[in-house]
Amino acid sequence: MGKLAEIKTKQNEASVEDFLASLKDEQQRKDSETIIKLMQKASKEKPKMWGASMIGFGKKIYKSPASGREVEWFLIGFSPRKSNLSLHLILDMKSMAGELKKLGKHKIGTGCLYINKLADVDVKVLEGLIKEAMKKSKPAPVVKKH
Repeated sequence: MGKLAEIKTKQNEASVEDFLASLKDEQQRKDSETIIKLMQKASKEKPKMWGASMIGFGKKIYKSPASGREVEWFLIGFSPRKSNLSLHLILDMKSMAGELKKLGKHKIGTGCLYINKLADVDVKVLEGLIKEAMKKSKPAPVVKKH
């Protein structure tokens, strides 16, 4: 295994609850709490802050096929942003086209799903996408430090 690249967004000990409490939009806070429950159920991991504004579940080493660079990242996660909820599902979104058609109002990016609010989507379909993302993400082996 190569040397891990240092990235700015890392898992930290900041409080997920404090972060959620700092969200000004009450609907976004409620939606975030629901997404946490869905991701926690699928991952069987506790939510952790990554950087200042991302909530991630589990972690693994990802290797970039383009650069060969390796980074530590969460298995699944999301970030409540001003304009939308950004879900990081590490899925090939094109292969999920059938499910995405059933989801409701959303946009997609590379491995990301953007929704304005949960009321715009079918939460059961979203839960299926989260579970599928977890199946495709395998946790990192535990490395014991001496």
